[in-house]
Amino acid sequence: LPPRMHQVTSNKTIIGIGANSGFANGGLNIGLPFREGVTAPPADAIRNVIIRNLRFANSADDAINIQMFTHHVWIDHCDLSNAFDGLIDIRFGSSYVTVSWNRFSQHSKTSLVGADDSNAALDVGRLKVTYHHNWFDGSIERHPRVRYGEPVHVFNNFYLNNAGYGVGCFQNSGCVIEGNSFENVAVPITINGPTDAGRAVERLNIYVRSGSPITGGAVIEPYTFYSYVLDKAEDVRGAVAQGAGVGKLRF
Repeated sequence: LPPRMHQVTSNKTIIGIGANSGFANGGLNIGLPFREGVTAPPADAIRNVIIRNLRFANSADDAINIQMFTHHVWIDHCDLSNAFDGLIDIRFGSSYVTVSWNRFSQHSKTSLVGADDSNAALDVGRLKVTYHHNWFDGSIERHPRVRYGEPVHVFNNFYLNNAGYGVGCFQNSGCVIEGNSFENVAVPITINGPTDAGRAVERLNIYVRSGSPITGGAVIEPYTFYSYVLDKAEDVRGAVAQGAGVGKLRF
């Protein structure tokens, strides 16, 4: 597709065919333009979007940008690398987003939940996001970086060779981080950000040649929103390295 950001409207499914479909130097905007002073979901907020089996590389902006109260989005089995800004950024009151079975690589600031410390009016009570079975393959940090969102559920992901940090929960966000495999990750989990701290519950993760997690506080449990099955952390490395990214689905 042409090298630009493409606007996605409500009730759309975009699925790549084969292992080479996607965007070079372009990406997707899933959301209305930012509107100053809007602090509640507008009637025309974007909703019900599925993105699967696509490659995103060398975007001049975000690879995927989700904003302005967009809700119910599923991003699955994509390969994302080397964007100008974030690979998947979720902001401005968006919620009910699932990011699953993707591979992230060749990037620094990987995935943001909550754009700015000043956006509490839009974000508090929203930014409910789930990351599961993703491979953060040598990316540096923000896997994800969270402001205000709760619960942000991070489970059964494979973190490999992340020189910065794995999960950062800041600015009174609440994260539940469980059943992940961290291998050679300097700071697997932290709540100590540049401004206010967040809250993080950590359980049943494994840490190989990695630092110690920095956690604390109580968080709303994800099971109050949905049911899920947690894989053993010991099985995550093999399953995710084999199954994440494009070309793994059969249609």
